[in-house]
Amino acid sequence: MSTNSTDTSTTAPADEAEADRNANRSTTPGSEGFKEYIGSGWAERTEVAPPLREPAAYAARRRARVSAAHPGQRLVIPAGDMKQRSNDTDYPFRAHSAFAHLTGWGSDSEPGAVLVLEPTDDGHDATVYFRERAGRDSSEFYDNPAIGEFWIGPRPSLAHVAADLGVATRGLGDFDDVVAGVDTDTVVIREADAAVTERIDHARIRYAAERAVSHNAADAPFSLEVGHEHEPDAALARTCSELRLVKDDYEVEQMRLAVAATRDGFDDVLAALPRASAVQRGERVIEGAFQARARLDGNDVGYGSIAAAGPHATILHWTRNDGPVAPGDLVLLDAGVELDSYYTADITRTFPVSGTFTEVQRRVYEAVREAADAAFAVARPGAIFREVHEAAMEVIARRTAEWGLLPVSAEESLQPDNQFHRRYMVHGTSHHLGMDVHDCAQARRELYKDGVLEEGMVFTIEPGLYFQPDDLTVPEEYRGIGVRIEDDVLVTADGVENLSAAFPRTADEVEAWVREVAARG
Repeated sequence: MSTNSTDTSTTAPADEAEADRNANRSTTPGSEGFKEYIGSGWAERTEVAPPLREPAAYAARRRARVSAAHPGQRLVIPAGDMKQRSNDTDYPFRAHSAFAHLTGWGSDSEPGAVLVLEPTDDGHDATVYFRERAGRDSSEFYDNPAIGEFWIGPRPSLAHVAADLGVATRGLGDFDDVVAGVDTDTVVIREADAAVTERIDHARIRYAAERAVSHNAADAPFSLEVGHEHEPDAALARTCSELRLVKDDYEVEQMRLAVAATRDGFDDVLAALPRASAVQRGERVIEGAFQARARLDGNDVGYGSIAAAGPHATILHWTRNDGPVAPGDLVLLDAGVELDSYYTADITRTFPVSGTFTEVQRRVYEAVREAADAAFAVARPGAIFREVHEAAMEVIARRTAEWGLLPVSAEESLQPDNQFHRRYMVHGTSHHLGMDVHDCAQARRELYKDGVLEEGMVFTIEPGLYFQPDDLTVPEEYRGIGVRIEDDVLVTADGVENLSAAFPRTADEVEAWVREVAARG
C-alpha cells in the first residue's frame, strides 16, 4: 500500500516502501545542482478560494446527527489509502463511503485523508487531515511517483479544501497529535484504513496499560478490548450506515442522475451488439461499452459489471465477462454508473441478442417481470422491507410450480421449511442503494430486513430466474436460461417511484428497444 508523503513519521514508512519498489531502476538526478534548477523558474501560483460545494451543507447536517449519536467520543473516519494492484501500480483510489458522506468529498478526495470529530461541550468540532501539497522547494514534487505533482498533477492546499468543504483542515502530520490523545472514548471506522486502525488500536492499548499502572485498589477495574469485535467501533459503523437509509434531497438527485447516465450506457451496449457477436470474447465488448459511458458521464462503474451471455446469465455474479455473445442467446447486463459524488445506479436488463425472445425465453422473462410487479405493488411507506421480497417469491413459487419444476405445490414450497422454488432464485429481491451498491450494509437487522419503509429510501427490486445448464430438475428447453430484471426505486409519500422507468421492461418493449438501436446502425 502506498501513501502520499515523506514529511512526517505518520507516513514515512509507506513512502519508503513506495521508493523501494522503484529503487533499482530510478534515474532521477540527485545532485544539488539539479534540485536547485528544477525548483526554480516557475510562475507564481495564485489560488482563488473555491465556492462551497453543493453537498457541503448536507454533509454538515449528517455530521451533526453522528455527533448527537456519539456524545463525548472522539470519532475517526478515514478515507482510506491507495491499494497496490501490482508492484508500483495501484488501483484507482476511492474514498470510504462514510468519509465521503460526512465530508461531501467524492472522486477528487485525497488518499490518506482522515475526518476527525473532536468532542466538545456542545457536540463535536470537525477537522479533515490530509497531505498538503509539496512546495517546489522540496524534491517531493518531482521525485515521488505516489504524490509528486510531476507524476499525478497538482494537489489541493489546506485553504482550498477548507473553503470547498466548509470544514477545518490540517496537515496529515498533525494527525499524530490525535493519535497521541487517543483514549477509551476514541472510536474508528475500522475497515476504512487498516494502517489508521492499527495506530488507534495500539494507542488504546497503550492508554489501557498506562491506566493499569496507575490503577489503585479504590478504583473500579479497568480493561480495554480492541479488534474487530470492539463494540464502540461497531456502533460508529452502524451509525454511519443507518444514516444513509433515508436519502436527503441531494442524494435523491444524485441517484436520478446516476440512473440517467446508466440508461445511456445500456443504449451504448445495444449499439455494440454486432461487434460483440463478431468476436470470441464478446462479453468484453459489452463490458467495455458500458465502462466507456461510466467514465464519460461519471467517476467509474459502481461495481464490477455483469455482462453475462447465454448460460453465463445463470451465474449470479459473473464478472469475468470473457464469453461469446451468440445469436439466439440472452444477455443479462447488470451495471451501474457511479457519479463523481460516488452515488451509483444498479440496473439489470435481460435482452435477446437477435432482438426476439424464443417462446421459452419470453415465458421466463414475463414470469420475472410479474414477480417484479408484485414487489412494486407492496412497496410503500409503512410496509416491512422483507415483504417486498415475499411478494416476489409468491410469484416465483407459483410459476415454477405451474411449469412442473417443484416437488410440491406452490403453497407448500412457500413454507419456511421447504422453499424449493428458491433453487431457481437464491438471492434476495431488494437491497438498499446509494454510495455503495449494497448500501447501509452495517445497519441493524431491525432497521434493514425487518425495517419499515420510509419516504426517501432508495432500493432495488430485482427478482430473477436462473436455470443452470446441468440442472436435471428442469426440462432441457429451460436449461441455460437466466433472467433478471432490476429497477431502482424511491419511496414516496404514497408508494414508490421507479427511478429507472425510462428503461423498457416488458418483453415486447425490450424487443423493440434492441431492434430500434440496431436500426440506427
